[in-house]
Amino acid sequence: MKNLLFLIAIIMCLSVRAQQYDSAQFYYQTGLVEKAAKRQLVAYNQFSKAVSFNPKFVDAYIECGIAALEMRKTDLAIANFSRASELQPENMVAIHELSNLYFSYHQYAKAIEFAQKCKDCENSQKIIGISYYQQENYPEAVRFLIAAIKKNSEDAEANYILARAYLDMEQYKLAVPYYEKAVKMDATKNTWMYELGLLYYNNNDYKNAVASFTNAARNGYVESNDFNENLGYASLYNDDYEKGESLLMKVWERKPGNKDILRDMAEIFYLKKQYDKSLQYCQKLMEIDTKDGKALYQAGLNFIKKGQKDRGQQMCDKAIKLDPSLDALRKKKEMVGM
Repeated sequence: MKNLLFLIAIIMCLSVRAQQYDSAQFYYQTGLVEKAAKRQLVAYNQFSKAVSFNPKFVDAYIECGIAALEMRKTDLAIANFSRASELQPENMVAIHELSNLYFSYHQYAKAIEFAQKCKDCENSQKIIGISYYQQENYPEAVRFLIAAIKKNSEDAEANYILARAYLDMEQYKLAVPYYEKAVKMDATKNTWMYELGLLYYNNNDYKNAVASFTNAARNGYVESNDFNENLGYASLYNDDYEKGESLLMKVWERKPGNKDILRDMAEIFYLKKQYDKSLQYCQKLMEIDTKDGKALYQAGLNFIKKGQKDRGQQMCDKAIKLDPSLDALRKKKEMVGM
């Protein structure tokens, strides 16, 4: 009798499991029909019923995750893909989706973890590279971004982040070509154009700096005081004195207390052998402050270069009395034959 009761219990248990399996399959198939009809919420509910009858139904968890993504419920998507990954660690669909989701959530360590499990997946190298960049691990970022670009050389974002990685490592010359590629690939990124202009400027490539700044403005970059100041200086160094002077004076008119702009212009015109122009800005500085020793000293240098050595020397001597720290500057200039 005991054996018979045990056998009946086993049969009943198997029967219940079979019914649960059939129910799980029924709701799963119903969910697929609703998915095809683009009724994502109904589909999600059907897939959820499927996993309630079979908690190890990996395909149903995957479909729950996909439906959740379609509804932009990313937390639900992560929960379902994570469960699928726990049940089936090698499931590439779950791994791929989790790497993208964690990346979009800025959870870069998790993004790297899952992307490394799926190195052949689309964008895995890019996700790893950008994640390392965000973690400020620039050498690893460079390694994976180069690999990403080998897979897809037309990926503007990968080229841009690689350029930024080189920039942050202070390898400026290596940054330039990737910035150039990124800008050519995506003409909507005026910030990239402006950054490229700054990079050219810092590399003393003023012609390209002006072109890049101008391109950024043409594509909608805000022409703020900082923008006009950088473009103005680049224009002066590029021998476009009229444009550079106009831009910088407009900035100065908005910030009349900023003597640095006038002082820089006096210095640049001096370096460019535009001595009369340099003297104009020295004069402006001395009108603001009659005891501005640096401006007087700069004026003296201009007169020396113009052939009025005695007058210039007297001005430099007077400037040193106003500002004794300039004596060291005179000695330095004398050492280099100025």
